[in-house]
Amino acid sequence: FTLGILVNCFIDLVNGSSWFKTKRMSLSDFIITTLALLRIILLCIILTDSFLIEFSPNTHDSGIIMQIIDVSWTFTNHLSIWLATCLGVLYCLKIASFSHPTFLWLKWRVSRVMVWMLLGALLLSCGSTASLINEFKLYSVFRGIEATRNVTEHFRKKRSEYYLIHVLGTLWYLPPLIVSLASYSLLIFSLGRHTRQMLQNGTSSRDPTTEAHKRAIRIILSFFFLFLLYFLAFLIASFGNFLPKTKMAKMIGEVMTMFYPAGHSFILILGNSKLKQTFVVMLRCESG
Repeated sequence: FTLGILVNCFIDLVNGSSWFKTKRMSLSDFIITTLALLRIILLCIILTDSFLIEFSPNTHDSGIIMQIIDVSWTFTNHLSIWLATCLGVLYCLKIASFSHPTFLWLKWRVSRVMVWMLLGALLLSCGSTASLINEFKLYSVFRGIEATRNVTEHFRKKRSEYYLIHVLGTLWYLPPLIVSLASYSLLIFSLGRHTRQMLQNGTSSRDPTTEAHKRAIRIILSFFFLFLLYFLAFLIASFGNFLPKTKMAKMIGEVMTMFYPAGHSFILILGNSKLKQTFVVMLRCESG
């Protein structure tokens, strides 16, 4: 948690101070800055949830507290994942090189495409959050019937329906995962073509375009694998709600979820020349 807060605050402070001085901010810096801010909020939500589970489980399981945490976490989580996906698409459109008309159309209108993607990300995040309303209603019915210990066919039906909706809620993660995978594949393919052209021309493969490809691939690939780890941790934490005596498993899942917003932001610093340079200068000042 501490590492994640420090890394994301560093990103916001560097980009925020740069914007304050120049009154200008690139699209990629805007996405990274907003992403870092959302991850700070996300980490605070996860930490609050963990403290409530550990020290006040009754308060955590009460209806209103659980709903506030779930709604806040769902919206912030989905929006941050979509912003990381938008960043991968932006890198792909700016760096990759293809002659296909559709790709060229998107590349020439990259700013407009990103604006629409960001609006779509906001709408999809609101949609995933709104889907919790029906789940909350079912949960209230499920808990009410369970409290009366009147296990009827209606109870079993409602419980199955609640579990199904909860599991289907994870499908909201598939679109950003597919888009990120497509961006990664296009960058790999573009890098392969560019490397072959350099070799045929007898030019060094360590040119700026090749390095830009590799840097973007590292960022998108790190997001892809850290997101898979994050998704696994989310499943562990979520299914801990359904099984008895799984407090430890749920706490492990909560802790694992913090690796993604901290680790990916650190990789973003290493992949951004301005952030990396400031970070190196800061480390030299600390060591000096």
